[in-house]
This record gives sequence, structure tokens and C-alpha cells, in this order.
Amino acid sequence: MVDPLADVVALMRPRAVFSKVISGAGAWAVRYSAFGQPSFCTMLEGECVLAVEQQEPVALHAGDFVLMPATPGFTLSSQEPAVPVLLDPKDTQRSADELRHGRQAGPPEVRMLGGYFEFDSPDSTLLVSLLPSLLHVCGIERLPVLVKLVREESLETRPGRELVLARLVELLLIEALRSTTEDSAPPGLLRGLADARIAVGLRLMHAAPARAWTVDALAREAALSRSTFFERFSRAVGLPPMEYLLAWRMALAKDLLGRSGVAIADVAERVGYSSASTFSTAFSRHVGLPPGRYARQQ
Repeated sequence: MVDPLADVVALMRPRAVFSKVISGAGAWAVRYSAFGQPSFCTMLEGECVLAVEQQEPVALHAGDFVLMPATPGFTLSSQEPAVPVLLDPKDTQRSADELRHGRQAGPPEVRMLGGYFEFDSPDSTLLVSLLPSLLHVCGIERLPVLVKLVREESLETRPGRELVLARLVELLLIEALRSTTEDSAPPGLLRGLADARIAVGLRLMHAAPARAWTVDALAREAALSRSTFFERFSRAVGLPPMEYLLAWRMALAKDLLGRSGVAIADVAERVGYSSASTFSTAFSRHVGLPPGRYARQQ
């Protein structure tokens, strides 16, 4: 069975870049500026407070996992109040040593393993928009294990390191995302997959993006009326069905055009267009560049 979540994660092409142990003691607080890249953190011991812009603060405890697909500005602090120290995320990358906040002497009261990675996909902005801005997962034992494996592999220079890291980060993303596929998720892919009827439509579009899907056809497959399917899909995913299909086709087209030796006519056929000229018109309107020029830039 086609898995839209795995499709999206694979098309993002995540790769690990950096990870670091972070600890703190006493009263402390740090304010990180917006980073834009995806970041993650697993709590090893103790507890602290995460306050992300425009969201309620979240208490983090040992075993918790946090993922932010497009990291905004945020504050990390002890339970005791303190004046935040401003930090640039890039400044913390200069060393693989442990980053210590608050009281420097004595054992730490809280330790976590944090890091970030990048998406190599040229369409990552669209794909990230389908995901929650903040994922806070509790009690999933495999997530801390995967984070530790990412950390260990990133510090080594063994053969196949980049491939192993890429696969580990893909696993990390999928494990975190599928742990939150519930109705309370914000509009996006996870909430759409949590609705069994809407998930039928999503899987069909991902399984056969070249097929001439219509809202009527998708609604029939999902055993819903056209209007009900359209409203439920739009509310759950955040996009109407045909807009989602267009966005997914264009994401696939960008990925194919980025590969050498793939003809525009072949790309057009694989994403549901009857001719290269029809595809070129649609692609130019959606992306702002003709497919040939886009391919050369890639």
C-alpha cells in the first residue's frame, strides 16, 4: 500500500548536519533566533521548558522528543525564571563539545541531545507546510535511540556515513510524524491521514499521480458525497483536493527535473499531462520558470 507520509519524507531528502549535547543547571534561559531549518531534540534527563513563538510553553521531561520542521524563534529555560541569553543557532555549531547553560560547576540538572538537519528537496517549503510546526512526542522509546544513533554516526568518519545518516534521519522523521497522526493535529498531511476516508483519497493520488483524478472520482473511492469529501479534505489537509494534487505533481516534477537524463516529455507523462507543452505551461505558472530552465539550474 502506498504511504503518503513516507512519500513526502523521501521526497524531502533529509540529511543530518549537526548534533550536540546540551545541559543546564540552576536558573537559566536561552533565546534562539529563528533558524528556518528542521531541528530536533530528545531529553536525556531532567526537565526544562520550551516556549516557541506564537505557541503555549511546553514542559519537557526525560524521554520526550521534539521536532520543528522549520525552526522558528524559541526560548529554552529551566523551571526557575531567568533572563534569557540571546543565542544564534549557528554560533553553537563551532564545537562538538557539550553546550552548558546556567551554573557551570557541578553536575548538570538537565541534559538533552539536540541537532538540526537539512532538506535537499527543492520543494521543501511546500512539503514542510504539510507538517505541524511543532511536534512534541512522549513515551516513544525508539525516538531517543534513533537520535543517539544519529549523534554517534555524525561523529564518525566511517564508509557510507552520509547514506547511513540520511536513512537514520528519514526513520527519525517518520517515527516522530506517525506518532502524532491524530485528529488534534493541525491541518496538514498528518491530520488528513488520521481521517480514514480522506486517507483513501491521499493514498490514491500518491499511488497514481498521473491519473486524471477528479473530486467526484476521489469522493466515490472514499465512499463520500462530492461536497462532503471536498469539505473534509480541505479542512483536514488545509488545501482543496485538486490543489493538493497539483502541488504533489509539481513536487514530483521538480524532483524528476533535478535528475540528469530525464526528458521533459517523460516528466509530463509521469505527472499526468498529455503533452510536454501542456505540462510546461502548468509548470511555468506554478513555479515561475519553464521546466527546461528549471532543470538546467538544478
